[in-house]
Amino acid sequence: MKKREILTPDITPLIDVVFILLIFFIVSSVFKKDELALVLNLPTSSAKEIELKQKEIIIELDKEKLAIYGKETTIEQLDKKINNIQDKQRNIIFRIDKEVTYKKVVKVLDLLQKNGLFNISLLTDKKEP
Repeated sequence: MKKREILTPDITPLIDVVFILLIFFIVSSVFKKDELALVLNLPTSSAKEIELKQKEIIIELDKEKLAIYGKETTIEQLDKKINNIQDKQRNIIFRIDKEVTYKKVVKVLDLLQKNGLFNISLLTDKKEP
């Protein structure tokens, strides 16, 4: 009489494949940074630092372009987007290149004021001691 051997699957190769896939996805994933579209040369300041949060509106302005949430836009489109914002107490992070004319800055600030958004922070680079 022959005794039957109990067959159990070898899971070692399965574990190897799972770890290789895990390592692949960790290495190949793109770690998301701030949604910034424009490369700006910010002015320096010695003011206190603020901490960015998820629910903030990020507006960027340089000589030729305007962006909100990392996507280029126009003044008219910006007006429509901020008009649809329900929470008027949300923080607005305004990144402005130091070469931008005052007229463009005032135009965006007027739009924000017209839509009842007053919690504005102007972002600058840290001043070196």
